[in-house]
Amino acid sequence: MQKRVIWLVEDEASIADTLIYALQTDGFEVEWFMLGQQLLTRLEQTRPDFLILDVGLPDISGFELCKLVRALTDIPLMFLTARSEEIDRLIGLEIGADDYVAKPFSPREVCARVRVILRRSQPVAPQPSALLVLDEERARIHFRGQPLALTRYEYLLLKTLMQAPGRVYSRQQLMDLVWQDAEESLDRTVDTHIKTIRAKLREHDPEANLILTHRGLGYSLELA
Repeated sequence: MQKRVIWLVEDEASIADTLIYALQTDGFEVEWFMLGQQLLTRLEQTRPDFLILDVGLPDISGFELCKLVRALTDIPLMFLTARSEEIDRLIGLEIGADDYVAKPFSPREVCARVRVILRRSQPVAPQPSALLVLDEERARIHFRGQPLALTRYEYLLLKTLMQAPGRVYSRQQLMDLVWQDAEESLDRTVDTHIKTIRAKLREHDPEANLILTHRGLGYSLELA
């Protein structure tokens, strides 16, 4: 597996050495620059996976360097600085930094923060084969990348079918799983909601035929 590359801009050799050792021990490849201009020149040639910038550099402010970097790329970026005042932290985050660590720092904590940011910034792999996507936090279901305008019971019914594709549910099973007041609902309630869900699916794809009817048995969701 290819190592993640981190560029460190730090003019104090002792701090740089400590951090480089910790990052390399944690499995990263590190390239060190003492000046901001060196970083900008290197950026014209290639891109790293992560940037760590000192704010107090000899040739340019780390804040100004961050602005120049952000004009070129959205690479994850962390400030490492002796400035611990809240205003400096806020400025750093507002101009595009993903994190702000004040000196003195724990090298292991810096490594952990880098890993968290890299994991958070990693793009989600596309799922072209996922016709239906369930978003339980927002109580939504997406079909072919588009949210379905479902009522409460339509959502719960389709969610139930999605949790076991291919399984045939009887009407009574769906009533028990979806409707809390099933004993007061009519036998045709499930049929009516299946019909409206099918219609909403076909609004996005006229050929959609995902919910199958099994005569005398019930319904199933087929995604293949």
